[in-house]
Amino acid sequence: MKLCGFIGLFLRPLQLSPFQLIYGKACHLPVKLEHKAYWALKLLNLDVKVSGEKRKVQLNELEEMRLNAYQNSKLYKDRAKAYHDQRIIKRSFHPGQSVLLFNSRLGLFPRKLKSKWLGPFRVKQPLPYGAVELEDPQTQRSWTVNGQRLKHYFGGEFDKLVIMIQLKDY
Repeated sequence: MKLCGFIGLFLRPLQLSPFQLIYGKACHLPVKLEHKAYWALKLLNLDVKVSGEKRKVQLNELEEMRLNAYQNSKLYKDRAKAYHDQRIIKRSFHPGQSVLLFNSRLGLFPRKLKSKWLGPFRVKQPLPYGAVELEDPQTQRSWTVNGQRLKHYFGGEFDKLVIMIQLKDY
């Protein structure tokens, strides 16, 4: 039976196991701990001064390990942010432009043929940091949304004409 569930498991971004972050040493089975404790008592011969110095060194090593884990975590977060920012599509919106809004609440009752996009809406004003203020042309109601949830709408009158032509054919 394992003493610790994370034996041999290293968190990749930190390069340390959770046990090592807290205690500064690897997690061992009880037999190994007893063996190491016996050799430690024999080696130190219960000398308080020597054991105190050794404990100070261990605390310093633990602090170095935690600092190293913090730096690894920061590097990992920077890489993840760069990867995320690289995948973001840059879109610019102008006042009066028609856009479609992604319906993120469709997941509750998904329909095969139901569109995931709502609209068209009109851009009232682009705001800093990617936010956009939208206006519904029918109700004149306005609200602010994240620009990543929008896409340009190139339809309009053309779509209505196509639908009218299709209806006349039937």
